[in-house]
Amino acid sequence: MVSAYAPARRAFPAAIATTLILLLLIPAWAVAKQSNSHATGRAPAGGKGKVVGVMTRNLYLGADLAPAIGAENLPQLVEANGVIFRQVLGNDFPTRAKGLAEEILATKPDLVGLQEVALWQTTPLTPAGTAMKLDYLELLLNQLNEGNGKGGKSKPQYRVVEVQEEFGTEAPANVNNVPGDGPPLSGLENAEVTGKLTMHDVILARQGAGVQTWNEEGANFEHNLVLGIAGQPVVVKRGWVATDAKVRGSHPFHFVDTHLEAFHPIVRLEQAEELAAPGGPVVSSLPVVLVGDLNSDDDTVEPPDTFAYDYLLGKGFIERSTNAPLSCCLETANLAVGAGGDISQFNHQVDHVLTSDPADVSLVDSTVTGREPVNGFWDSDHAGVFSALRFAR
Repeated sequence: MVSAYAPARRAFPAAIATTLILLLLIPAWAVAKQSNSHATGRAPAGGKGKVVGVMTRNLYLGADLAPAIGAENLPQLVEANGVIFRQVLGNDFPTRAKGLAEEILATKPDLVGLQEVALWQTTPLTPAGTAMKLDYLELLLNQLNEGNGKGGKSKPQYRVVEVQEEFGTEAPANVNNVPGDGPPLSGLENAEVTGKLTMHDVILARQGAGVQTWNEEGANFEHNLVLGIAGQPVVVKRGWVATDAKVRGSHPFHFVDTHLEAFHPIVRLEQAEELAAPGGPVVSSLPVVLVGDLNSDDDTVEPPDTFAYDYLLGKGFIERSTNAPLSCCLETANLAVGAGGDISQFNHQVDHVLTSDPADVSLVDSTVTGREPVNGFWDSDHAGVFSALRFAR
């Protein structure tokens, strides 16, 4: 039993030890007082408030969909889908997931907004077909959470907060590139499988770091690009996911992740307008942090590609991330080393961390990840953007 009258100095070493342990568990950015960030809006030295780490990360769906978009009839679509699936397999997401997980585990964001979280599946049409499932979210979580504990046991590092289903398509495909092994006399003679793609936006939260989330929600935009593929209209659904959050006793805030349309600037602008419309996902009584692939910027792309970003700035949003180095984008659909990707291709910024409450949310530090290949692949055609934010209240 310890005496109630034990000298106070005996507790002092224990207090120091406890503090050191806490400092080891909390990332350096969470206790930083000032940074050398290239972005504006840094927190002043000695600023009060909790520091929260956030990240936006586009995973890259794994292929260029242009061959399918350009197909004029069903036989062309079958061959185009085969090209796409072979490209997805060649881009080897199980390997890329290791590098992506290393980026996240190294920066330790409390909340992560993911885009282009793909689910690829095939269903055999004939005995020549092979069933396949390539679930990007499952594979990334496996890399984040498995083998982190003592003795290689799993110790979860991140959990799923919210998932929103976006664009999806399903069509026959010649994945094995073998002619004539599909259903005979059907018009699909080369298609041994039906291939399916489903895209998602996802929010992850860091485990064991004092991250609380509630009021999770997500939806698709009303305005979406419509493409004609093999004579049929296909809606390219995009959307957003959001949650209210509180981290290590911070002021509650509203966190939103989105992926705006890549290929049509006016649709992209309409989606930005939906975000900020009355009752929209970035309208909240709480401080708002918006992350994502906006496919728009104010200084590194040209109008009309600037329109969506300019609109959000006009609604009071302020950048809370660095733009040096830049985060976008490789010019090749093949992410294997030597296939055409080069760091110089990261020459503009479309991946952002924004806030509409600059008085409450200041920038401590910001970094860009994933600008070098690992394990023989680039992790994505985008880089990741991490920001440490200080909440004034």
